[in-house]
Amino acid sequence: MKSLLVGIGALLLVAWVFGFLVFKVAGFLIHLVLIVGVILLIVGLVRRIT
Repeated sequence: MKSLLVGIGALLLVAWVFGFLVFKVAGFLIHLVLIVGVILLIVGLVRRIT
């Protein structure tokens, strides 16, 4: 019974670390895409004005 609890605890710890890393990378990519979108919007507006 004790080894089962240790195994579940280790599995939850690995899942938590994996989820933290995946969502951190996904959050970074979302912000990167938003920044690129804003830059392209500004460039498009400047080209339209000139």
